[in-house]
Amino acid sequence: MTVSDLASAEWRRSSRSAGNDCVELVIGGSGATVRDSKNTEFGHLSFADIEWTAFVGAVKGNLLAAG
Repeated sequence: MTVSDLASAEWRRSSRSAGNDCVELVIGGSGATVRDSKNTEFGHLSFADIEWTAFVGAVKGNLLAAG
């Protein structure tokens, strides 16, 4: 996604989010883009489809080490 695409994108956040303490997400183009809902002006991180799919799979499979 281009920066102009992100400016007009419909960012999503978890329904379990309280206030602005969460990550916002846009899925489109060829991957996913995330940003901090408290500091949207600080930029974003974009991930290719394969990277985002691997990350979500690791979270769902409890494969990420804490600490």
